[in-house]
Amino acid sequence: MRHPILFPMCIAAIVALSACEKSGDAEVQRALQDLNVVDETNLNDVFLTVSDPDEAVSYFSRANENDPGRIDLMRGLAKSYIRAKRSSEAVSAWEAVTNHADAGNEDRVELADAYIRTNQWDKAAATLNSIPPTHETFKRYRLEAIIADSNEQWEKADSFYQTAVGLTTTPASVYNNWGYSNLTRGSYRDAERLFTDALRHDPQLFTAKNNIVLARGAQRNYDLPVIPMTQTERAQLLHTMALTAIKQNDITIGKGLLREAIDTHPQHFEEATRALRALEDNVAN
Repeated sequence: MRHPILFPMCIAAIVALSACEKSGDAEVQRALQDLNVVDETNLNDVFLTVSDPDEAVSYFSRANENDPGRIDLMRGLAKSYIRAKRSSEAVSAWEAVTNHADAGNEDRVELADAYIRTNQWDKAAATLNSIPPTHETFKRYRLEAIIADSNEQWEKADSFYQTAVGLTTTPASVYNNWGYSNLTRGSYRDAERLFTDALRHDPQLFTAKNNIVLARGAQRNYDLPVIPMTQTERAQLLHTMALTAIKQNDITIGKGLLREAIDTHPQHFEEATRALRALEDNVAN
């Protein structure tokens, strides 16, 4: 009498087991899908940071072809073009990103950066002007400062540089740019002070060291500043100071600085040797 009841119960158990298996398969697939997303995100980060820039361009180009319309992959391609110094292609890539429905203000900042790299200053300014003033980021204000510099709007540039400095924990490059801005204006003492600030935040920044020498030389102060430098850097800075002196017609001082640069360099200093030879041949002729 129990057999008719037992059979349906067995069928129900089998169906339930099958349902469990299907449910389990679905969960496994979801887990694998999540894992793939994590793996892909990590791979994207690798290509955006430590990989060869041209390899990154190839990777994101293929990824965009395989999965078009994904804004994260579009951004990856645009950033890779910038890393590879392919600025014209970066402009097109960032324009595509900013036309995407999910684009944000930071994407427009990146587009403005690409415009500046291709000397499209008016487009860069217009792009930044389209961003609400409430979007206050380091990069936005650094670009605003560079554009103001290009228009010789010195007060605006100073204001933007000051704001940018306050929005980053690594302001050395901003101080260096700000100093160079003052150097081009002829404000040599202010420039020297800003280059010193840059080195206070990053003692290894050689461009700031070289720029300090240019600022001092422009004031006909031909003594090297008291800053950290290697023997090779000292020779290079003496060479820069020598050329600055020569351009200001302080030939004798320039020749002395070139000799000191040659003697200081731990290896053969071809540029300084060639410059000194040219000066001496000039005098002989």
